[in-house]
Amino acid sequence: MADKRERGPRLPPRWFIRLAWSTHRAIYRVTGGRVGLWRPKAGRWGTLRLTTTGRRTGRPRSVILGYFEDGPNLVTLAMNGWGDPEPAWWLNLQAQPDATVELVGEARAVRARAAQEAERSRLWAGWSEIDRQLDALAARRSSPTAVVILEPRPAGAGQ
Repeated sequence: MADKRERGPRLPPRWFIRLAWSTHRAIYRVTGGRVGLWRPKAGRWGTLRLTTTGRRTGRPRSVILGYFEDGPNLVTLAMNGWGDPEPAWWLNLQAQPDATVELVGEARAVRARAAQEAERSRLWAGWSEIDRQLDALAARRSSPTAVVILEPRPAGAGQ
């Protein structure tokens, strides 16, 4: 039993995580965006729909992510169901940091960047308050999980 605790929190199988993501996106699509997004509350994360530009295709790519607010910025984690590969949306943002997000009742143009040093530590601590298992889950990955900041883009700044 102690051996199980040392390995950290149990995750569902990868196929189940992918099915949950697909189902969430389908519900969002089928309801025309009326269901599937929610705002963060004290001690809880919200969900947003991020649309990036595909780094290989140049076509729009959308994903639903968890986030919390840090002033005018939206903060998310570049995790892939806690699997090792970087998520495609984060690779897309590294190639083209300008994107759009849909929130409950609004859309925003944003520019993405990875938090560094003290800012990363502060924002990671913010996520840790929301998810008490964050450090144990992150330890499953062979590289650090990027803390991604989605900053508002000035009006008129092209994508």
